[in-house]
Order: sequence, then structure tokens, then C-alpha cells
Amino acid sequence: MFPTINRKATGINLRKLMDERELTAKDVQQYLHLGSVQSVYHWLNGECLPSVDNLYALSQLFQVTVDDILCGNRKKLTRCMSLQCKRLYAYYTKLNELCVA
Repeated sequence: MFPTINRKATGINLRKLMDERELTAKDVQQYLHLGSVQSVYHWLNGECLPSVDNLYALSQLFQVTVDDILCGNRKKLTRCMSLQCKRLYAYYTKLNELCVA
């Protein structure tokens, strides 16, 4: 299945993130230096999505990743399967072997 973003669910998620931080649409508009608050309402209503630049800035404002803002049908990526985690685990295992010996 081709991964897609659910605009409605993303809008609901944006509203939840704003409510948790007690932010209004006007606060978000001012933070992003948008010309009008209407853009934020369009996002919240699922009519459209924020641009990549705005998503990036929103992730900073909410202190979450862009993936935590967007809602879609893609499976969540597990970070522990990354190459860096595998390397750290291998290093940890080797250190344990040396300490036990």
C-alpha cells in the first residue's frame, strides 16, 4: 500500500498538540509569521496540510518530531532497528564479554 497522510486526522492531532500546550491558532500564526490565522484553521479542519517548512517549525514549537505531527497509514518506523542502534548494541555486547572474562 502506498503511504498517504490523513489530513483530517493530522488536523485533529495538531489541535491536540496545541491544546496540550495551551496554544491558540493565533499563537501558532504569530510563531510561524503567517499573514493570517486562516491558514492554521485550514490545517485544523483538514482542508490542507502545513508546508514542509511549517511542519519543521511546528515540530520545534511542540517539541515533537514531524512524524509525531502527521497522521497517515504508514507503519511507524522503529528507531531501535537503525544502524546506529545496532552498532551500539554490538559495542555494548563486546564490552560485556570483556568485563565477564
